[in-house]
Amino acid sequence: MPLSICPCGSTLPLADCCGRYHAGALPATAEALMRSRYSAYVLGLIDYLVATTLPAQQTGLEREAMAAWSRQSRWLGLTVEKHQPLGGTPERAQVTFSARWQDDAGDQAHRECSDFVRLDGRWYFIDPTVQLKAGRNDPCPCGSGQKFKKCCAVLLGR
Repeated sequence: MPLSICPCGSTLPLADCCGRYHAGALPATAEALMRSRYSAYVLGLIDYLVATTLPAQQTGLEREAMAAWSRQSRWLGLTVEKHQPLGGTPERAQVTFSARWQDDAGDQAHRECSDFVRLDGRWYFIDPTVQLKAGRNDPCPCGSGQKFKKCCAVLLGR
């Protein structure tokens, strides 16, 4: 049975909330992107999750693992604790949230402060589990024009 209310916790109809982003509209904020990514996990939209990850990291994503986690979980809810625009060039933001789900091991929860970057008017999630293949003095793979050490390396703790 299709969902009528958006899984992100907004209480809006899916079509008026995250569903419009899944259909191609661009989220205006990092928080909206993060909410749409949670909804994408609930709905099994792995292509959307890949497309909204920093382009330089997309080939390093484990699509099958993402799909299995999406499919094998019963998603229980999302709480956004904080959305913090950081500014800069390229524009950055952080979103702190808690996601809850149930799997074979029982009820689970994950709290995270995620980093996001806006490139060419589009927000992307920076996945801390996918290492970028760039030396400190190489151009940053995010396309900012800055050296890696002055750009995404800072967000990735490198």
